[in-house]
Amino acid sequence: MEKASFIKINRADTVVVCLRDLKKGETISVDGKNIEVLQDTPAGHKILTADTPAGTNIIKYGYPIGHAKENLTAGQWVNENNLKTNLSGTLSYEYHPVDEKLGIPAENLTFKGYMRKNGEVGIRNEVWIVPTVGCVNGIAERLAGMLAAETGLEGIDAVHAWHHNYGCSQLSEDHENTKKVLRDIVLHPNAGAVLVLSLGCENNQPDQFERLLGDYDKERIKFLVVQKVKGDEIEEGMRILRSLYGIAKNDKRTDCPLSELRVGLKCGGSDGFSGITANPLVGEFSDFLVAQGGTSILTEVPEMFGAETILMNRCENEDLFNQTVKLVNDFKEYFLSHGEPVGENPSPGNKAGGISTLEDKALGCTQKCGRAPVSGVLGYGDRLQVKGLNLLSAPGNDLVASTALAAAGCQIVLFTTGRGTPFGTFIPTMKISTNSDLFKNKPNWVDFNAGELVDGTDMQALLRKFIDKIIAVANGEKTCNEKNGYREISIFKNGVTL
Repeated sequence: MEKASFIKINRADTVVVCLRDLKKGETISVDGKNIEVLQDTPAGHKILTADTPAGTNIIKYGYPIGHAKENLTAGQWVNENNLKTNLSGTLSYEYHPVDEKLGIPAENLTFKGYMRKNGEVGIRNEVWIVPTVGCVNGIAERLAGMLAAETGLEGIDAVHAWHHNYGCSQLSEDHENTKKVLRDIVLHPNAGAVLVLSLGCENNQPDQFERLLGDYDKERIKFLVVQKVKGDEIEEGMRILRSLYGIAKNDKRTDCPLSELRVGLKCGGSDGFSGITANPLVGEFSDFLVAQGGTSILTEVPEMFGAETILMNRCENEDLFNQTVKLVNDFKEYFLSHGEPVGENPSPGNKAGGISTLEDKALGCTQKCGRAPVSGVLGYGDRLQVKGLNLLSAPGNDLVASTALAAAGCQIVLFTTGRGTPFGTFIPTMKISTNSDLFKNKPNWVDFNAGELVDGTDMQALLRKFIDKIIAVANGEKTCNEKNGYREISIFKNGVTL
């Protein structure tokens, strides 16, 4: 059977998306009407299906993705040169709740995780060194390397030092954000043991930071203030780490219900296929997980602009609706306070891949959270409180957003990409390609290929493979970023550095 050359996503759309490169002069038949392609148009990009006067909205996914800058003709290639965003400043919103039943049956699925003392479940058993300030990054890295070499990682999955540039010379909100994210890392269930490493004179004082941890497991979380060590801080650090390792290496995986799985939903290096393949697949999984009693978190607030009302109307109650309105408008105010337009997006790579406006990007991006109701809204650095679908305040930047998802309590990030990216944050960061070419070209980056959907694989069949893959990762199978050792953190910064 010949592969389709384009797809019309929604019956109301005034564009189709090319599934392969289309040449000038080719004819495509859309809703019984023959349309001549007027320019060579790359795969993933849009072709107009009806004459459109300047100022008229262009529709994709059933919603406006901007308006025509000039009079456009059916068959024309629609891109950032002739399409302009409709986004401007903050908006007022009305709550029109949508109560859509998922209709997904519960299944008795489990994964093998590490049950922690506080009832949380990890999918890795690692020893972490968390600096309270960037001044001790070098010591932390040295200690991590020494412990890994000495133990050979026997009985544990990895040793990592999570270096960062902060913990001092910060004021107000930035300082609080740093403390909250570092707290979240220390308490994360993927760590079997943690050494909190301090200098001693930093703003992020170790005694204050310790109080921020609350009722923590003092057997598995230890502190070292290197300015207080008389002599060799490396020797003292290794003494503590050997003790922590001796505890963590005895932890064993046990069967845990899928309801204990918490996944972060993220995209980066998106292209015109993101909203057709990988994001809808992740959305199907998110709905499946929520139906099993599990949890997913959507972030990248600036990439909700243009699709935010879809999320707002899925809020379970008016209080959550109001929190979501604040989530969106606060981020718009953040842009405006810096003199930046709220629609300054997408990136050059997005545009090259077929995404022309922020609305175009957002309507594809938000598909990662499926159709489930919104059960919770989190501020930056907040830890999960409720199961189900949550929204999290964080920017679109890949590493900042992925770090925020992990800090909120996710054990894994599901990261869709059309252009490809190698990075990972401090939890497994599973890459899902939007197209088969990327999967073939970068097998050392990409863990799963959603491009099979364009190649003819049925969504439900691919979803079952995807579920199996995610459970395998939860059971200990390493993602590409873990195999490559590409793991780091990035903390959101907004204010003054002293």
